[in-house]
Amino acid sequence: MTGLVLRSDEGGVATLTLNRPEALNALSPSLFAELREHLDAIASAAETVGCVILRGAGRSFSAGNDIRAIQAGERAPSPHFQADTLEAIEALPQPVIASVQGHCYTGALELALACDLLVCSESARFADTHGKWSMTPTWGMSQRLPRRIGPLRAKQMMFTGTPVKGAEAVNLGLANLCVPDAELESATAALAASIVANSWHTLRADKRLVNEGQRYTLAEGLAYERRTSPGAGPDMAERLKAFGNKS
Repeated sequence: MTGLVLRSDEGGVATLTLNRPEALNALSPSLFAELREHLDAIASAAETVGCVILRGAGRSFSAGNDIRAIQAGERAPSPHFQADTLEAIEALPQPVIASVQGHCYTGALELALACDLLVCSESARFADTHGKWSMTPTWGMSQRLPRRIGPLRAKQMMFTGTPVKGAEAVNLGLANLCVPDAELESATAALAASIVANSWHTLRADKRLVNEGQRYTLAEGLAYERRTSPGAGPDMAERLKAFGNKS
């Protein structure tokens, strides 16, 4: 790997940093290939990584798909490699937090939507600019954005291409939290820490049950939960004992 995506681990949290700040972390095929390698490694590290943070270096999360790379003929390893990589994020056993500042446009928004949670700063700007380039979505915008914020608001973003600011993103249900830029890193880290403090057995089960349950009607989803919920984890007795010692 050439360092287009950097990984650091601390306290059970793996942080992946898109590392093309000079290009506003534009999503080139080469960057996606490195991201996929990291995701595959994290997927097999469920016992040592309890949560993942996805962030961008510099002043932007990502300006979106790398148009210049497309023009230069750079290609991903397979026709739907980027879309498959976003599905790999959703399939990770660990919760994934997108930490967003500055631009989060089009392909970058699709990338962020594949994450479970989203913390943004006041400088964040979210937009779908497919229409600006006469392109149509293939990485999941038409499916994930309506499911996140509802069809009415999703269509407005998609039809107009108008950027949504960080605070508005929270109101839309696109982001969980908006903080001043100087607090983005600490706020994201605090959220991740609160997640890994809970049972990783439960975290993995919760993510799978919620994500898979979205495919079903309510009745089917309830049946799915009863049928596949894994039950108590190996750390339940220890956690109950610790609770009892505090009371």
